[in-house]
Amino acid sequence: MLRLRQTLDLFANLRPAKLYTALLDASSLRPEVVQGIDVLVVRELVSDIYFGEPRGIEPLAEGERGFNTMSYTSAEIRRVARLAFELARQRRRKVTSVDKANVLETSVLWRREVTELAGEFGDIELEHLYVDNCAMQLVRAPRQFDVIVTGNLFGDILSDEAAMLTGSIGMLPSASIGGTVGVFEPVHGSAPDIAGQNIANPIATINSVAMMLQYALRQPQAASAIEAAVESVLNQGYRTADIMGPGCTRVGTTQMGEAICSALRTAASAPQR
Repeated sequence: MLRLRQTLDLFANLRPAKLYTALLDASSLRPEVVQGIDVLVVRELVSDIYFGEPRGIEPLAEGERGFNTMSYTSAEIRRVARLAFELARQRRRKVTSVDKANVLETSVLWRREVTELAGEFGDIELEHLYVDNCAMQLVRAPRQFDVIVTGNLFGDILSDEAAMLTGSIGMLPSASIGGTVGVFEPVHGSAPDIAGQNIANPIATINSVAMMLQYALRQPQAASAIEAAVESVLNQGYRTADIMGPGCTRVGTTQMGEAICSALRTAASAPQR
């Protein structure tokens, strides 16, 4: 995946964390804390410590030393930050830039570049948070966030934390964009331990198709139709094992997918008002 992202120059990974009302009780946090959360994490995807050189493991007189290089250029920071500001204009007009500028020189540069770029977006509120504080705030008061933009390493961690606010990592889609093509996938990756058991949650994959329609094919109405079908099925009480709750109907991967397809067909055939 790392090689694919870098080769295609997919420099921005969009990870939305939106809690469906029907899943309030599925979150590990109290309902009054997570109700209404709608956060978009914009993660820089092709730089940072995952790609920096030099890297390796070398011998020492006693044992070994492992090392990696965290590196960002002004251009790499500005292009992902610009996208975050543009996306915030379509949402609630707030960007939270996350770094560790009190310790890391890369973060000093990150904060400087984002601050300067913000001058082009006077209609967007910008705040800066250290990554440790942001991690705490995500579980303390997640509704304060709109768009979070951050580097590759911090974004990897924070987006998974945000995923759990929604009840399950099986709920979150993602879009990796910036190059001539995009990659749209659930954030959770593969799960070989449950392969073939018909118990995986397909909603993140289905909503990844919605993100493809939204960001690659410019079909926002089709994207909204998929998201509405998912919400309708959840409101009917259907649940896979990872989001199962009292009084709900447990279904497998196939059954959940069929229910969402059925909801899509029903909506499509309904008379237009």
